[in-house]
Amino acid sequence: MTTTTQASTGPVWDWAAGHGPVTGALSATTGCLALATTGAATGMPPAWALTIGAAGAIGHTISSLRERLAARTIAMRSASWLVGAGWTTWAMTTGPLTWAALGSLATIGVGIGAAARSTLLYEEARELEAIAADERQVSRELSAERRAIAAEWVDRVQRVCTITLRVVAVEIWPTGTGFTIDAELPAGGTTYDRIAQHSAALSADARLPHGCTAVASQGVHQGRVLIDVTTVNVLSEERTYPSDYSPLSIYTGIPWGYRTNAEEICVFLREQCALVVGPTGSGKTNMVHVILAGFARTTDILTWVIDLNAGSAGLPWVRPALDTHGAPVDGVRPGIDWLASTHEEAALMLDAALVIGLRRKVAYQDLMAKANTDQLPISGKIPQIMLVVDEGAEILTSTDRRMKDLAKKILEVIRMLRAMGVRTVLTALGATGSVLGNLMIRREAKARVCLTGGEVEGMDLSRVFPGTRGLRVDQAPYKGAGFMGTPESAAALFKNWRILPNQIRDIVHATTDMHPTLDAISAKAAGDAYTNRWDPERTAWMRDPTNTPAADTGPAEQSAVSNGLNLSALRNEQAAPVSDEDAAVRAFMEQIDQQFGTAPEPPNHPERPAAPGLNLSALRDEQADGPDWLGKALTAIEAAGPDGMKPSAVADMVGKDRKTVRAGLKAAAERGELIYRDNGPHSVYVHPDHA
Repeated sequence: MTTTTQASTGPVWDWAAGHGPVTGALSATTGCLALATTGAATGMPPAWALTIGAAGAIGHTISSLRERLAARTIAMRSASWLVGAGWTTWAMTTGPLTWAALGSLATIGVGIGAAARSTLLYEEARELEAIAADERQVSRELSAERRAIAAEWVDRVQRVCTITLRVVAVEIWPTGTGFTIDAELPAGGTTYDRIAQHSAALSADARLPHGCTAVASQGVHQGRVLIDVTTVNVLSEERTYPSDYSPLSIYTGIPWGYRTNAEEICVFLREQCALVVGPTGSGKTNMVHVILAGFARTTDILTWVIDLNAGSAGLPWVRPALDTHGAPVDGVRPGIDWLASTHEEAALMLDAALVIGLRRKVAYQDLMAKANTDQLPISGKIPQIMLVVDEGAEILTSTDRRMKDLAKKILEVIRMLRAMGVRTVLTALGATGSVLGNLMIRREAKARVCLTGGEVEGMDLSRVFPGTRGLRVDQAPYKGAGFMGTPESAAALFKNWRILPNQIRDIVHATTDMHPTLDAISAKAAGDAYTNRWDPERTAWMRDPTNTPAADTGPAEQSAVSNGLNLSALRNEQAAPVSDEDAAVRAFMEQIDQQFGTAPEPPNHPERPAAPGLNLSALRDEQADGPDWLGKALTAIEAAGPDGMKPSAVADMVGKDRKTVRAGLKAAAERGELIYRDNGPHSVYVHPDHA
């Protein structure tokens, strides 16, 4: 059996809707006519109509008073009931179907409709006026608050900075954690940094809580200043990484933390590199994970990680995608695209990055010409490679031979591959001259983060953010807090989110489908080093705790084995046991040297007779980086501060003769590890951080 539904035509009645002026008047008149006709036919007493009308008038008056309607509306409703009741009583007596009765009823209906329409418009106007009055009251209250803030800070800036401002606007932050003052600077060439350098004094004068600051920055033009005042310390509380894992892009910005006004701060790394500085315990490792989480959410970035500390920075992002045998887990891709934990793997990764960049320069010329740009258009099909190097700044300044090779390749990546979509994020343990002394780092790493965690030693903020005033380490004494500056956002306080291993695992699973794949041209250029990066043999160290990267043999031993040579000079031979008599003689000689310091030290490695016809590097003196005691001397000179240390004091400390110490310190100064301050008999050696 089939049923068919016939579409209805004509007007659709909404029986739940209330009466308007027309339907209300029509309902009232037809009701009166029906009641009068029925009453006349049945002999109903006419007084009943008056009673019903009086009751209706009283009821509507009470309900209208509860609704706080206007007096004219209450009068119109009551009058309608009484007039209708009066007509009904008259019609029941004289007859409701006469022309006089029907005509008068029609007139009453038109009058009720007109009165209802008039009162409805009046009530709407009255309601709008009430709403406007409330808004004006709120505005007056806000304006009064803003005027009070403006007057207070005009007096404060005048008192602390001796500058008279004219406040243009005061914006209360939606988060309720502070406000921004937009003001005009006085004539005469006054600049905003006159106020910025008094940030700490202004904060103290305003009695702001710890972690809250008053920071001045540039306005819409050079004659205006913006003063951001934080009133609630959002840096003291710990916030977890947002659970929103929605896709991101390198063009839309990647969130790395939040400001003191609780707003997210994003970085744009298409053309620039980044530098993250933070001492031990400041939350730098957590910051690295926050950075990797942001990269994992992007659809046009592949992340390569170099961490020579057993790969600890990248392991949590890889392990969820590999089973106990090193095979990939179905449906899960690692949160990072490549992880290097040894010098050899890092060299392969850097070589692949260089080859990819150079190949892209040639292979994508037509694509760049079509897009009318000199930069490679980055997309999900041609992703950008972000190279995250944990403690990379230390690699660049290391004097170790293998580290120098990696540093050279890292600098080549930074210098050559910006247009081809290969950028770096380097981390460092301290904001010192030895770490930030490389011009390439300072010039290319325009997105900079300095995590302080309350640490003062080795945290020179002027080196990380040159030209920025008013930044002090004690403003961010909390773990994970510090300062962040980008080309889009001036250096200021910020804090990053706390991210835990279980959330890292969740992010790896949630973002698996977002990760792009390396374009075919780049993958072919990288070769097997990239293709086989997740082979079980190359990732065995992730599963075997006894086969850590730190236990790998050095490159010299590996090359010797691979080339078939077994040179005794390259073997790790155990030292011969020392007899008691030899130990006593050695101790006696050390006491003589410490007391007199005149005996020349024998060389650590006596010259070996060169084998005829061979010049083996294994037999050469490898003490180019200085004698064994130099490390202790460098630490003592750095601790001495700007006063430095005399060579004689260093000789007494290390227990060596002065001639040997002078030669070692002079060689260190030539390598840039020390600075010699010539002052005659008071000449000293000073550490570069205190020069």
